[in-house]
Amino acid sequence: MTYTELVTAITAYTQNYEADFVANIPTFIKQTETRVYNTVQIPALRKNVTGVTTNGNKYLSCPADFLSVFSMAVIDGGNYEYLLNKDVNFMRAAYPSASTTGLPKYYALFGPTVANNIITDELSFILAPTPNAAYSVELHYYYYPETIVTANRTWLGDNYDPVLLYGSLVEAYIFMKGEQDMMAYYEKKFQDALGQLNRLGTGLERGDAYRDGQAKIKVNP
Repeated sequence: MTYTELVTAITAYTQNYEADFVANIPTFIKQTETRVYNTVQIPALRKNVTGVTTNGNKYLSCPADFLSVFSMAVIDGGNYEYLLNKDVNFMRAAYPSASTTGLPKYYALFGPTVANNIITDELSFILAPTPNAAYSVELHYYYYPETIVTANRTWLGDNYDPVLLYGSLVEAYIFMKGEQDMMAYYEKKFQDALGQLNRLGTGLERGDAYRDGQAKIKVNP
């Protein structure tokens, strides 16, 4: 389902073509995408980038679209050394001096980097020990993919559009202050679709028949 098709479906289901309602349809869709992306981890939410540490600098900038970490690895001589996630308190207590250098073993999510009282980015990482060389870093992270409102086609729209449709209808009925029974009906349809997507995103895509066996139901004799 493309964005155009989704808008057409929303107006057809609600039978609402009023200008203010139509102008807010992008908001309904974006709110739905946010609900979905914060409930189910689908492949479209994963992204990876490579960066380079700076010798003597324990901070590493986050990507601009960063939300949370899946994994972080320092590449040393072709070997991937995966860092352990800690909190800032641990980093400060275990490595109180920035002059303690070496191959980083730990990372923590730090606040924005500030230079001359100006925030230079939204978030950054702190590494410990402080890098003693320019190491390549591979970061796998969670982010919001481009909304279908601007992309017109997305993984979610192409592969499982019921969550977009029913979630948007819930938001639409909230906007219209619609009948409670209809809102409850569309919320149930949305939750059913979300459950099916969750089965795919956190179930089927996390294993295979060779390791886990084929899915089956018990048959009574």
